[in-house]
Amino acid sequence: MTTPAPRPVIASLPRYVPGARGAADGPEPIKLSSNEMPYGPLPSIVSVVEQASGEMHRYPDMMASDVTEAIAKHCGVRPAQVVTGGGSVAVLSHILQAYTGLGDEVMFAWRSFEAYPILTQLVGASPVTVPLDSESRHDLPAMASAVNERTKLIMLCSPNNPTGPTIHLDEFEEFMAAVPQTVLVVLDEAYGEFVRDADTVDGIEALTRHPNLVLLRTFSKAYGLAGLRLGYAVASDEIAANVRTCVTPFSVSGVAQAAGIASLDAKEELLERVEIIVAERHRVADALREQGWTVPDAQGNFVWLGVREGTEALAAAMAGAARPVLVRPFVGHGVRITIGSPEENDALIAALADYPDKA
Repeated sequence: MTTPAPRPVIASLPRYVPGARGAADGPEPIKLSSNEMPYGPLPSIVSVVEQASGEMHRYPDMMASDVTEAIAKHCGVRPAQVVTGGGSVAVLSHILQAYTGLGDEVMFAWRSFEAYPILTQLVGASPVTVPLDSESRHDLPAMASAVNERTKLIMLCSPNNPTGPTIHLDEFEEFMAAVPQTVLVVLDEAYGEFVRDADTVDGIEALTRHPNLVLLRTFSKAYGLAGLRLGYAVASDEIAANVRTCVTPFSVSGVAQAAGIASLDAKEELLERVEIIVAERHRVADALREQGWTVPDAQGNFVWLGVREGTEALAAAMAGAARPVLVRPFVGHGVRITIGSPEENDALIAALADYPDKA
């Protein structure tokens, strides 16, 4: 039987792999595979969500005006500079739709966020990857050298997911000076609230100097709204308007809009939880290094073990423990481990202590 054929690229695309959730009939696992916050929503935000859910039979504000204004105030920019969408992945997709297409090249470091090559190829552009350096950081001089007449967009991830290090201000400025202003640079700051490296570039501050810069941020990580899907971009008025044209109508639900505003109102309380995660990140990284593991600079809510060919074996051993610990394997590269609650992290440290093939 003949059926409609998809575009040829669809069959060759890598698949986005979500974090493991464990077997339905097995022991309750410790889930450290998806970079989620381990703590549930604040009661004040739950109350707002419950109230907003009573209007779910109505279309939400298509322009997400109120949450856009709240984000703009939070970032110290004009509302016209903010574009919201159903998570930062969706917003990145709209940026690519607005600025890239067939024949264009999109550059990013590798390994970095796994959605980058998928979204790039979906718009018909060609991905160009530049290896991370020996410290699992962006090699910005190599990236600048790889720019050519087909380069249309460059994605930078700071802190880099899944490896952890940030991009420093001095190297960022040298990079931006070397890149033509006709090339759009997207700085993905999904984990920015967890950063404690004082040398890290501040995207909002850098935006005032670079008209070809776009910032990408999310409510999924530090604000704990992963299940509601709310992300945003900050850019010049002109770039933001072009990206906004590509946004799917009504893509941010009314519940997500209300929760986003409530989260910004409660940001001091939420960021207290971030401080707990940061302290636990330091504790976990130090403990693993003491065990003999090589752990790159960790500035997100996760740590990275670059075990390369040992990736699948390590992930399987963790999942097969008496109390399963679910981590995120990137085959051939390494294992990313989300920072959980102190109790979860204790179990992680204990599970890794006796693993024989440390890296």
